[in-house]
Amino acid sequence: MTSTPLFRVAAATAIVGVLALAGCTAQSDPVPSASTTPAAAGCVANPSAAASAKPGDHAKSALPAKTVAALDAAATKAFELGASPGAIVGVRTPHGTWTKAYGSANPATGTPMVVGMHTRIASLTKMYTATIVLQLAEERKLSLDDTIGKYIPGIPNGDRITLTQLADMTSGIASYTMNEALLDKYFADPSAVFTPEEVVKAGVELSPLYEPGTSFNYSNTNTALLGLVIEKVTGHSIAEELQQRIFDPLHLGNTSWPGTSAAIPEPYAHGFTLNGNHATPDAPTDSTDWNPSWTFTSGEIISDIDDLLTMGRALGTGQGLVDAKTQKARLTSFSEIGYGFGMSCSNGWVGHTGDVSGYNTSLFYDTSTDTTVAVQTNSDIASGGCTQSPTLTDDPGDAVCQTPAVRLLVALSGQLGTAYAPPPRS
Repeated sequence: MTSTPLFRVAAATAIVGVLALAGCTAQSDPVPSASTTPAAAGCVANPSAAASAKPGDHAKSALPAKTVAALDAAATKAFELGASPGAIVGVRTPHGTWTKAYGSANPATGTPMVVGMHTRIASLTKMYTATIVLQLAEERKLSLDDTIGKYIPGIPNGDRITLTQLADMTSGIASYTMNEALLDKYFADPSAVFTPEEVVKAGVELSPLYEPGTSFNYSNTNTALLGLVIEKVTGHSIAEELQQRIFDPLHLGNTSWPGTSAAIPEPYAHGFTLNGNHATPDAPTDSTDWNPSWTFTSGEIISDIDDLLTMGRALGTGQGLVDAKTQKARLTSFSEIGYGFGMSCSNGWVGHTGDVSGYNTSLFYDTSTDTTVAVQTNSDIASGGCTQSPTLTDDPGDAVCQTPAVRLLVALSGQLGTAYAPPPRS
């Protein structure tokens, strides 16, 4: 089968990890109903406790064997139902840490997936970007109530759209992934370099979608604009700010910003996708070397499982990133849709998922148990009873349509207490 419009539509919604909330429809970025996602501040039962959580003395020692056996069994079952050659999972609680790799990093060479391999983490990047904005607000270098027009000219309603509305996806600015001309250019040459201004322009061309603050639309353009604001306010590149403000303080030695390079640090897993002009259900495309520049501060970061576990807890508690007051505000920023200041929340789990062609990642922190779950997979292909998302020829036909990292997240979180509940995907 050759490339079809179905694959094209999937690219518009999934190619940049476009649902932080972990599900998507074929026509637009998915919006979960209020009935499936706890509303507002109630999603985190005790923000003050989360912001002051103290890690257990043995958080980096091995989890008890009984716990590991249950987690491994759940992960194995979920992995077998997924459409990814390989996966790496990690769980960290106050009682210890467990990591394990499954499957293959590159089926063409038979290279096994190994803990410590790097993958693109896609829209998890949004949490890092939004965190820097919060840091700059704490330093009084900007205000969250500033309008985007104060920093970037030419944005529709720019004199009324605030930085907060960019971070919580209520700005009304369209995602550049909705722009067919940009998609045509990208798929014609996935190795091409795009500038932030170029992708922002593609989103602006389709804007506004609605009056600022009156609705929700998950938009990569929002976070790209926040990246440009960071660079303008600090006078430094986003690479420098990420390194100084997040990577170095948290000792994230295996986390990096590729910029305009398509290279991934060794060791890495090859990524596979049904996006693009040449993939078919029986022959996904190896998209490892597709240039990530078009995702900018919405999706460029690369990381490994240990760094993700460290970052997940830091994002959930704020510790090492922002002060307690700011963190409590972040943990009460979630709307009925389940999205807040650069992160989502479901059943007390706060974090993000991300898809970029060839990779799917989940990173969530349970605010009630001080538990972090991270999942890396080297495929963004959904599996199960999907009616709109493209699937592989040998799809297992499971009733639940999910991407591989989300399926593993749900399985692992279910073994740890309250399961993360993703919005439905079709």
